[in-house]
Amino acid sequence: MKITIGNDHLTLEDFKKILFEDANIEIGNKAAKRVEKCYNFLEDFTKNKLIYGINTGFGPMAQYRIEEEEQTQLQYNLIRSHTTGMGNPISPVFVKSLMVARLNTLLKGYSGVHPELVELLCEYINNDVLPVIYEHGSVGASGDLVQLSHLALSLIGEGKVTDLKGNIQNTQHVIEELGLEPFRIRLREALALMNGTSAMTGVGIVNAIHAQNLMNWSILASAMIVELVESFDDHYSYELNAVKLHEGQAFVAKKMRSVLKDSTLVRSRREHHYEKKVTVNVLKEKMQEYYSIRCVPQILGPIHDTIEQVINVLIAEVNSVNDNPIVDAEREDVYHGGNFHGDYVSLEMDKLKTAITKLSMLSERQLNYLLNDKLNQILPPFVNLGKLGFNLGMQGAQFVATSTVAENQTLSFPMYVHSIPNNNDNQDIVSMGSNAALLASKVIENTFQILAVEFLTIIQAVDYLGFEDKLSSCSKRVYQQLRELVPVFSNDSIMYPKIGAVKEYLYNTTIDITSKGCKMESTVETNAEFEMEVECCPV
Repeated sequence: MKITIGNDHLTLEDFKKILFEDANIEIGNKAAKRVEKCYNFLEDFTKNKLIYGINTGFGPMAQYRIEEEEQTQLQYNLIRSHTTGMGNPISPVFVKSLMVARLNTLLKGYSGVHPELVELLCEYINNDVLPVIYEHGSVGASGDLVQLSHLALSLIGEGKVTDLKGNIQNTQHVIEELGLEPFRIRLREALALMNGTSAMTGVGIVNAIHAQNLMNWSILASAMIVELVESFDDHYSYELNAVKLHEGQAFVAKKMRSVLKDSTLVRSRREHHYEKKVTVNVLKEKMQEYYSIRCVPQILGPIHDTIEQVINVLIAEVNSVNDNPIVDAEREDVYHGGNFHGDYVSLEMDKLKTAITKLSMLSERQLNYLLNDKLNQILPPFVNLGKLGFNLGMQGAQFVATSTVAENQTLSFPMYVHSIPNNNDNQDIVSMGSNAALLASKVIENTFQILAVEFLTIIQAVDYLGFEDKLSSCSKRVYQQLRELVPVFSNDSIMYPKIGAVKEYLYNTTIDITSKGCKMESTVETNAEFEMEVECCPV
């Protein structure tokens, strides 16, 4: 599979194919011509003119003019001086995403880079030559200077790179094996690589892809709980949800109806309460479920809408020109400004992590309902399939979910409003967009762990109630796939491999809920370590 980039806007589906389906990329002819035209114009335009970052210093030192014989070295100085990243290396898939984002920006033909730079960057992406980039360093104002400097460092043949499996090697050794030459800077390629929002945007796009998947898994978990409690069907009905005019609520309710359409466990309100005369004064069954079951469309609906808004902003950003200055070959001019500022991405990442935190809170409340026999009145305490008092069931697993939700709530403090002036007060108001994106990724990772505890509890509950053959076809399929990873257990055994195996399954399996049913596709092989540990544990 090959995707042409640069001629048209990149889409989220393009990113999914490049990042998770091993699609290669190629540079479109129109884009290549734009890059060449822009470079040729800038090379001529800079003669006898003062252009920021070519014959001046950077940031607050821009008042210093740089002699022609020092201009190339200036670019190398910029790269090496800013490779100050600290903390943990960010995930290789994030790095690949930010590289695609940066390449797409350069291909707009407003950056004045030499054509060989975009060609080399394309080769790096296709061969998974991914620079080691660290989590700490960007304030997201003059772009992601520190993180993107590590990208630039690898393109000049220095520093270290990794592949998608996390194997770290010296850049020079890797590119020599591939027959590639380090890039030789001509005009302003260092500044063009570093002075943009591609790190925060690349991380954000991966976040959005995972967030979409979390949404679908949360809808499915909610639907399965509806089945477990043999709930009435009206709270997710078209009629009820259509009179509240929010797209996300209607979306969630529709997905729930798709999952539950062939379930034999859900009860009709009309059949049980309207067509039959109820004579008892005190109902044994609940008239309405707890909010974590009954209000799922209203809770997940705004989360869906937030994710869609995040995607729209990210795709606009990734298809924008976001460095400085802007080199306009058509108008034969160079414009100085602030397109590198990351406020758009920062705000959306804060919205996303807040929304996903709420999703994790819903999951934790649903989990608590299943584990508390006094609430559900149909399951043993902690869905314990062994001897009560002697065995503990899912009791220990609840602590993981509860504590992780608490961490999500703390991480949801916004970065967008946490500006700290720096750079001799040249950058006097900043976005912190890269921090926001990375914190959002942590919240997303945490939430997959929380959902893993919930799903493990759900399938244990299915077995206790003997409901496997009564589940909807979608629920039954997921139940069976999870049971292949974690067989039913009643005796106590080591729990973390079970939770880990379910988390890996959810994280690496894309679920699509349609009117025709549920489609599930794995993006990577199942984690063999978790598989092995589950097999060796007594159950």
